[in-house]
Amino acid sequence: MPNILSVRNLNYYYQDGDTRRFILRDVSYDFERGRFYVILGESGSGKTTFLSMIAALDTPKSGEILFEGVDIRRIGYENYRRNKAGMVFQSYNLISYMTAVENVLVAMSITQNKLPADKKETAYNLLQYVGIDKAKANRTVNKLSGGEQQRVAIARAVATDVDLILADEPTGNLDEETEAGIVEIFKSLAHDYNKCVIVVTHSSEIAAQADEVIRLKKGVFLNDGQFSG
Repeated sequence: MPNILSVRNLNYYYQDGDTRRFILRDVSYDFERGRFYVILGESGSGKTTFLSMIAALDTPKSGEILFEGVDIRRIGYENYRRNKAGMVFQSYNLISYMTAVENVLVAMSITQNKLPADKKETAYNLLQYVGIDKAKANRTVNKLSGGEQQRVAIARAVATDVDLILADEPTGNLDEETEAGIVEIFKSLAHDYNKCVIVVTHSSEIAAQADEVIRLKKGVFLNDGQFSG
């Protein structure tokens, strides 16, 4: 199966006088559909920087990021963000004065991907899939719990019918039980819907659920394969 996302010799650094301080150093990796990846690293290891690169929120100093074999610079960063990748943020990044279903509909309104004609019904169905019933879907998101807001954020990320889902510390603000529910959604997206799901975290509990774990230490990938404690 062709890789959905490949990174080749990715470097990111800050220039400090004559010194380059590397955040990512010569990182290469291939990601496939249907798999749940966890990038595991301590604070400052470079994992959020890596996610920002593959989400086209920041640009590497050198190297390539390929989506289905095409450099995302050729795709265009805005086009890539709208139509190729869905992002789930630790802080949710929802529009607080809108309802849950309105937040999902906003994402659907800006993509060029082909979506079902009845977008509102689709949005409700997506929210139901992530555990948000119709009553909660019609509440403004600031009246939902943190776990519920994160579920809405996941529904928003997949609403544009993308195959690549990226998440930055998506359970960092949640309790263990809520975290477990969020991880089950990510696993289902990968295994039942053939999405490529990439989560960066420092949580070994999330890593234990992954198909593949990549440790990031001092800007270098150390591939563990299947996590084993």
